[in-house]
Amino acid sequence: MTHDNKRFVARDRNWHPPAYAPGYKTSVARSPQQALVSMQQPTASELTGPDFSHLRMGPHDNDLLLNFRQDPSHAGLPQGERIIMFGRVVDQFGKPIPHTLVEMWQANAGGRYRHKNDKYLAPLDPNFGGVGRCLTDEHGMYRFRTIKPGPYPWPNDMNSWRPAHIHVSVTGPSISTRLITQMYFEGDPLIPLCPIVHTLKDPLAVETMVGRLDMAHSKPMDYLAYRFDVVVRGELQTFFENQ
Repeated sequence: MTHDNKRFVARDRNWHPPAYAPGYKTSVARSPQQALVSMQQPTASELTGPDFSHLRMGPHDNDLLLNFRQDPSHAGLPQGERIIMFGRVVDQFGKPIPHTLVEMWQANAGGRYRHKNDKYLAPLDPNFGGVGRCLTDEHGMYRFRTIKPGPYPWPNDMNSWRPAHIHVSVTGPSISTRLITQMYFEGDPLIPLCPIVHTLKDPLAVETMVGRLDMAHSKPMDYLAYRFDVVVRGELQTFFENQ
């Protein structure tokens, strides 16, 4: 992801994990088996679109407490701990990325996704869809109201559990610059136990994916707030899954 600033900061290739990480078993089959092939220069359409300034948002697109509920009464709200996830999307020099699309998806409070291939025994919540989207404002800020997701087991080894997390996609100036990361929660004891986290050799890279409890933005008797700022490039960049 780039910005209008003409200065260039070389990417540190050691910041990201290797494609082949045997401790993270699914990386074995999907890691490249042959030499990489250089792609041709991207076309103009790949570098300049889409334009999200005209994207029509629904009234509850960034409110997961309301955007899937089946019953409009108070009883129709999702089950779980109510939270706010918010932050700022900036470039490597701290300049805001305004009017860019931020999407998120997550498991419910029991740790189950609304996906046909998710067979975890935790029940689905009929009033929780687990997806949201919004555009950053002129200061690069975004905000979601949601439920804190639960951890869940996955078949990496005998007893692997994913820490509670929310997936985040930042599209940037064009579809070819889409970046995907995830936010963990500050203080979660499962973070240092996760095989996926273990693929990152630099503890500071892990820290870029941790949302910080922000009591100043929490609402008494309603929700806690977690701040998750996203830096799209440079020395302080947030770790992204697809780089």
